[in-house]
Amino acid sequence: MSFQESSSRPSDEAEESFYVQCRAAYLSVFRSSLTNITSKQQLCRVLQQAGRNPSQASLSKYWTKTTSKMNFDDFCEILKHEKKMEETELMKTFKKMDVKGDGFITYSELEKTLTTKGEKMTSEEVNSIFSLADFCKDGKMDYTQFCRLFVSTVEQCQMAALEKLEADAKLKRQNFGSQSYSPPKAPPSSLEAAAESGSSLKKDGRSSSRPLSARSRRSSLSNSVTMTSSSTKASKITEPPSLQEWHHNFMKGCFFVEDDGSIGSLQYQLHVPQTTSVYLTIQPLSLSHTPNKSSSWTMVDTALFVSSAGETKEDSTLVCFTESKDKEKYVWKGELNAGTYHLLPFTSGCRLKKQSKTHFSNRSVELVYKTDTEELDLTREFREVLSDIFEVIDLDGNGLLGLEEYNFFELRTSGEKCDEEAWTVCKENFDMRKNQLTRQGFMELNLMEATEKDGDPADLWVTLEAMGYNRTLELVEACPFQIDVYCEDCQPSMQPLNMDSGPKLLNQALQKSITSRTGAKALRGHDNVFVYTYRGEHRISSLFVNKSSQRVTVHVNNEQSRNCCSSRGMTVFAVEIPARTKMVSQHVLPVNEKQDWTYNCVETILPST
Repeated sequence: MSFQESSSRPSDEAEESFYVQCRAAYLSVFRSSLTNITSKQQLCRVLQQAGRNPSQASLSKYWTKTTSKMNFDDFCEILKHEKKMEETELMKTFKKMDVKGDGFITYSELEKTLTTKGEKMTSEEVNSIFSLADFCKDGKMDYTQFCRLFVSTVEQCQMAALEKLEADAKLKRQNFGSQSYSPPKAPPSSLEAAAESGSSLKKDGRSSSRPLSARSRRSSLSNSVTMTSSSTKASKITEPPSLQEWHHNFMKGCFFVEDDGSIGSLQYQLHVPQTTSVYLTIQPLSLSHTPNKSSSWTMVDTALFVSSAGETKEDSTLVCFTESKDKEKYVWKGELNAGTYHLLPFTSGCRLKKQSKTHFSNRSVELVYKTDTEELDLTREFREVLSDIFEVIDLDGNGLLGLEEYNFFELRTSGEKCDEEAWTVCKENFDMRKNQLTRQGFMELNLMEATEKDGDPADLWVTLEAMGYNRTLELVEACPFQIDVYCEDCQPSMQPLNMDSGPKLLNQALQKSITSRTGAKALRGHDNVFVYTYRGEHRISSLFVNKSSQRVTVHVNNEQSRNCCSSRGMTVFAVEIPARTKMVSQHVLPVNEKQDWTYNCVETILPST
């Protein structure tokens, strides 16, 4: 499959196909289309994944001495001006070297051409080509076969990238870009001239890493909001004075950062037998062996959305959510009618993000060691972490793991459940009480795994990384939390749910919480595209609504904000919104909650091509 070349005015269908293929190529190299290209080598690699074969001279036009990074939009633009790799073009090149015209090139002919003309190769690089025995025999290369397989392999790579994108709903999310960049109306020479010059400056005097044309295509200013807030001014929901006398239930859980950067967690069902006053809280969970030690996840923001438990997600409606904060607790107080509800935990992603592998030390903590009797045992550091993991997966806090709790752990770490037969084996081999696994039994189970692998910790590391730990046993990609429910007049009951529609329910509740608390503002010049900006006491969230029949791309600029961090992880980005769709743009929190913070965001629709 080859990439479709764009015309100056491509049809909507052709344009959509082009960008899907661009995204497929980009995501075959980078984890997200929000990731920047940071070197000429990366640019070359991603262009090759898109079926292009850029020369060094061509690469130097785009990646100049002043270039420090490019984004997905820049890549799409370059791709339009780089010709796709064609078998006929490759054949023409080889035929010029084929002196006899017999379809073969001798080693000496190829070496002479490749090491003396154009972008010269080394003898070692030429040798690597001739080491491909399928095409080279008796000192000659069948270049027809070579070209055919070369192009075929490129097309297969493109097809595999597209299939991966189509199969993964998370990768297909229509969010991209970190800077403003739209397809140009100027001919290729304009882009090339701008890229070669590399002399254009931003207002602050710094040289830009993007071609000139990239900075001149924003539509008119659409919407600007400035807001200041201070944590000392926030109103606080007071705890009921007789709370200790209320009926209480609680449940633990954990937010996990997934490979694509999204955040997931268990969801819960709450049953209230009669109408009653309710006090709800959710907060990060302090773990056992470090009760007085401040840990990074304890600063993660949390929230709890409560929706009615309809038979389908369409029947589910938002009832309430925790808007106020009392120290580390996020709180809601009010009255709930008798009935069953979904409890949907949420964190914005501002303070819980995917960590770079190079961010941490290459040193790995030892997990197992040999005792004086040459027997394997778990290190003290590993036992402490296992004890904390036990705390997290002991959802009801009774000090034991039932089969259902253990299976939430198994699904997280291995993707498979432990059936009744395997659970019976556990009962026979590990410490159990009341048909549930004890903390000691959980340690024994992990020791057995290490023993079966003769001390090889590879599988243990898979478990730890799935639970959010890095190689120095720091919890960096997870945030344990606890939900507490107090009812004045009746005993509430809670249980964890593993719902397929969970993310949809949470997204639906989140969107409703934003639109129900603020009015819509139309983006300037576009009566069918609106932005909602929810301003809570401790969080600002924005939502785009595209009521038009065409997809739109909105450029978002937070550069004038102060003491703010965005869930996007960047101050400038772009969001692509399909037709007749709602989409959360970003969440913003203060970096330092003890200081005032200013949110200033400019949202602009980029012109379509």
